[in-house]
Amino acid sequence: MYKKLSPQEYLELKNKNTNWQLVDVREPWEIEIANIPGSINIPINDVKERLIELNPSHSIAVICHSGIRSAKVANLLLENSFLVVANIEGGIHDWAEYLDRSILEHCPKKHDETKKTLYKFLND
Repeated sequence: MYKKLSPQEYLELKNKNTNWQLVDVREPWEIEIANIPGSINIPINDVKERLIELNPSHSIAVICHSGIRSAKVANLLLENSFLVVANIEGGIHDWAEYLDRSILEHCPKKHDETKKTLYKFLND
């Protein structure tokens, strides 16, 4: 079973142990809207083919938009012999709301409407 972590809990663990990898399974267009520096972007449909890019001896946290896709990938990682796996509950929404709203500041103009929707969600 994977661990369920809030974004804050993940950062606390990452600060104590640098062997954590953060895997963002959102699509490239979603990464353009809000990107977490240092994360590894592997879209959910590419994960099986790209498992080799991840270090199974490191702890892995998975994040997506809200936590649903990342939960699926967390289970896939466990099935493929990754030992310490966590799902970031609340996904990028909670990350932006509770940790770092600045990740939305570099959003390209073409995504302005989506960005406004995300800001509205964070302010409701």
